[in-house]
Amino acid sequence: MTSPVIGTPWTKLDEPVSEETLEGIDKYWRAANYLSIGQIYLRSNPLMKEPFTRDNVKHRLVGHWGTTPGLNFLLGHINHLIAAHKQNTVIIMGPGHGGPAGTAQSYLDGTYTEYYPKITKDEAGLQKFFRQFSYPGGIPSHFAPETPGSIHEGGELGYALSHAYGAVMNNPSLFVPAIVGDGEAETGPLATGWQSNKLVNPRTDGIVLPILHLNGYKIANPSILSRISDEELHDFFHGMGYEPYEFVAGFDNEDHLSIHRRFADLFESIFDEICDIKAQAQTDDMTRPFYPMIIFRTPKGWTCPKYIDGKKTEGSWRAHQVPLASARDTEAHFEVLKHWLESYKPEELFAADGSIKPEVTSFMPEGELRIGENPNANGGRIREDLKLPKLEDYEVNEVKEYGHGWGQLEATRRMGVYTRDVIKLNPDSFRIFGPDETASNRLAAAYEVTNKQWDAGYLSAQVDEHMAVTGQVTEQLSEHQMEGFLEGYLLTGRHGVWSSYESFVHVIDSMLNQHAKWLEATVREIPWRKPISSVNLLVSSHVWRQDHNGFSHQDPGVTSVLLNKTFNNDHVVNIYFPVDANMLLAVTERCYKSTNEINAIIAGKQPAATWLTLDEARAELDKGAAEWTWASNTDNNDDVQVVLACAGDVPTQEIMAAADKLSAFGIKFKVVNVVDLLKLQSAKENDEALSDAEFSDLFTADKPVLFAYHSYAHDVRGLIYDRPNHDNFNVHGYKEQGSTTTPYDMVRVNDMDRYALTAEALRMVDKDKYAADIDKLEAFRKEAFQFAVDKGYDHPDYTDWLWHGVKSDKAGAVTATAATAGDNE
Repeated sequence: MTSPVIGTPWTKLDEPVSEETLEGIDKYWRAANYLSIGQIYLRSNPLMKEPFTRDNVKHRLVGHWGTTPGLNFLLGHINHLIAAHKQNTVIIMGPGHGGPAGTAQSYLDGTYTEYYPKITKDEAGLQKFFRQFSYPGGIPSHFAPETPGSIHEGGELGYALSHAYGAVMNNPSLFVPAIVGDGEAETGPLATGWQSNKLVNPRTDGIVLPILHLNGYKIANPSILSRISDEELHDFFHGMGYEPYEFVAGFDNEDHLSIHRRFADLFESIFDEICDIKAQAQTDDMTRPFYPMIIFRTPKGWTCPKYIDGKKTEGSWRAHQVPLASARDTEAHFEVLKHWLESYKPEELFAADGSIKPEVTSFMPEGELRIGENPNANGGRIREDLKLPKLEDYEVNEVKEYGHGWGQLEATRRMGVYTRDVIKLNPDSFRIFGPDETASNRLAAAYEVTNKQWDAGYLSAQVDEHMAVTGQVTEQLSEHQMEGFLEGYLLTGRHGVWSSYESFVHVIDSMLNQHAKWLEATVREIPWRKPISSVNLLVSSHVWRQDHNGFSHQDPGVTSVLLNKTFNNDHVVNIYFPVDANMLLAVTERCYKSTNEINAIIAGKQPAATWLTLDEARAELDKGAAEWTWASNTDNNDDVQVVLACAGDVPTQEIMAAADKLSAFGIKFKVVNVVDLLKLQSAKENDEALSDAEFSDLFTADKPVLFAYHSYAHDVRGLIYDRPNHDNFNVHGYKEQGSTTTPYDMVRVNDMDRYALTAEALRMVDKDKYAADIDKLEAFRKEAFQFAVDKGYDHPDYTDWLWHGVKSDKAGAVTATAATAGDNE
């Protein structure tokens, strides 16, 4: 995929940066600093043209200065590089509190006014621009989705590099300067992110230039990387596969133009090196280069007052947030603020009407080359719908001939075959990501059409299978990286899926949370951000079949995290429980087509029955839940004694086995399967949920409901709290019980086994009448457990069960590709 941005990328300049240009960059820097301070402090009189008083200062001073001036300096030079080289460029601003720099940059390149016309390019617009920052009814203090040019929320520390490298994958013309802050550099995900350079190919991908912004401090403590020796620092980054170039400025009285000259010369030489890497990559004998990076050392709060109240401010942690917290309250601090603002000589930067003087921005890029207008930073503008194969070609057809409940198939393996052909049809715009679990989660069919992208050395092909310097599968054993890569890939207009073991999805809970917030803000308030492809997350190797890995691998709680994002009708989260291979195909197709969502697909990879035809699966998915009339033994809600409901493949298996047993007792029941969990949510909170009438028709208005649920029972209880008949729901879910054990014992210890469910249903119908039968069921549960203890495998009554509706002895056949044991971790 090639970006539509105008220009011929990766070209060198024939001459040094001119003095006139350096003067322009310096004016940009001063203007950006003034705009940044104005956002933090000023509510009126933005250019101090009227008598400047404490009343012009905001009542609440919110924002962060410390990292901002360094960012403004870098953005000035990045703007020049883009313009001079016509280079397709997106920036990543990693420092969490650099928001004023991002909005100032957008105001200066003109995109802010274009997207927000009320922020006019005059004094009145400047006043609105200042007042809105961190202000009630205004904008956030980070480099947020509201800011043109952003694809990375600055407050989400740790993911700058994974987002940057995800953005350049299959994007060979894209240059991404990724600015990493002191504090961010100390996080685990960022430390992992340095390894990303082994997972890209400069021939088919763009280039990331990491810029480590070392200003010495985090919030209140020094940063580790700013205090270790230069030798240790350089050795560390060289060991990570980079060629570090250090730039130091601001610690003496060096003239600003001299500083700009030094940096411009360094920046150009580094870009020349990048151009050479891109050129060399076009040859057949390409080897992984040491990619350049910049260690950018400046004082924290650079250019602010050196001392305030006799205490060191510039170059210390005191510059982190609002250096003059009492600028409205005390005349002394107000005077310091006034002199600080005047130090940037605003009269040289702004015209009489308050507009930016042309010489401040004359060196900057134009059109789509502007940082705020680059289509890659608003990926929905260049996103194209996937070419999808015909789903019917992948259907498990045997269920039509042999009946519901046929066979033993690995559902995710069928998804893998479908996804293989999605990649085949979309060879440079769809990727699979996974923390070394692509094959384990049964998506290995992709290797028939692509390889794992890897550039960190090879052994023989017999050992290092399916690995090459280019490919559409990316693996690194880091859930953070996989989520970050995928987000960067999607935000720049592409598509993908990643898979993980269920228990370890929790590693990226905060990332899912932050991406959901990005989408929520976009859906609610930012119509100019065009829809991007959804985050598709295959959650497999799940709790009910982690019997071999044990308690540490048994946690389905990602559902509970995602449910917190399901209010306000934003519809940015979906939680799907496909019951079999055909339903998983239907869900996958829907997710691959969707936009602006996080789709959690909870699907098992172990052999299991196929319950539905593809048509039945699609019909159920369309509604979100459905009665399985072929499994129910009454078609009249008035006759129902108990509703047997289920969500998830193993809970459904156990409910269906319980249904067989309840039929023998003459109990009248209906079976309801739920695939789209959010359809159960209160219709008052979710305008896409089942109506109360539909809910009552499915679950009855007054009959007991036994619900076998994949995750924690409180998920369902919270969703249905004000639904009709909610008091009659008896939800069985995971109860935080588990071990390295057998499949039967795993459901037994959580009261999810068919014997427990049958006994519970009998209690709900008439506990006195069926007391003896309940006792027998409870006794057999213990007997079956003791059998497993004695034999090391589960009781035949459990393992040999087949749904009674299956019509052929072929029902138990396991396909040649299906695994019968645990995963291949």
